Amino acid sequence: MDRAGGCPGEGNRPVDGRRARGDRRRAEIIEATLAVVTRDGAAGVTHRSVAQQAGITTSLSTYYFATLDDLLVAALCSVADEYTSRIRRLVDGPVQDRLRGLAELIVESGGPGRQRALAERELSTMAARRPALGPVARHWREGVVELASTLTDDPQAVAALVAVADGLCTAVLIDDVPADTGYVLGVLARAMGTPHPDRHP
Repeated sequence: MDRAGGCPGEGNRPVDGRRARGDRRRAEIIEATLAVVTRDGAAGVTHRSVAQQAGITTSLSTYYFATLDDLLVAALCSVADEYTSRIRRLVDGPVQDRLRGLAELIVESGGPGRQRALAERELSTMAARRPALGPVARHWREGVVELASTLTDDPQAVAALVAVADGLCTAVLIDDVPADTGYVLGVLARAMGTPHPDRHP
């Protein structure tokens, strides 16, 4: 983690062949970790189980990630960074597209993004017991707070949107059926106390 407790950034460091190979190996181990989380839950993550999934030795896994917390934080960072980038693009885009974009992101949790969303939810829940995961686990909510704050200056409406978005993600994962974007958008709009964007008087 970086000093602020979030995910480490690559910055503008020079990349030679050896470093590039190391970065690829780290990425492979992180993907293996996410696969284990998806299959066995976050509690199933050990250096041994991840090494078996990645097809490497346990000692190689511990070479790149000295502790289990290091490994779990890196895995959660991988997922959180993806969501943070999506939210950032929404915040930087047209105002009228922001709430719909959030609805579409939530709906993806029941479709093409299910595996990563499930891994993120598993790891975020584990943050309640492993403090090292806490700062990264908050990224999703912080992103939604930022997005909501561009749509309203009412702190209660912002809090409502964050809570509803979080609950909808959980519901979509539990139901494991395709969600309707229009319905999700309507629930988000209701949380904000605004009319459904697709319905005009």
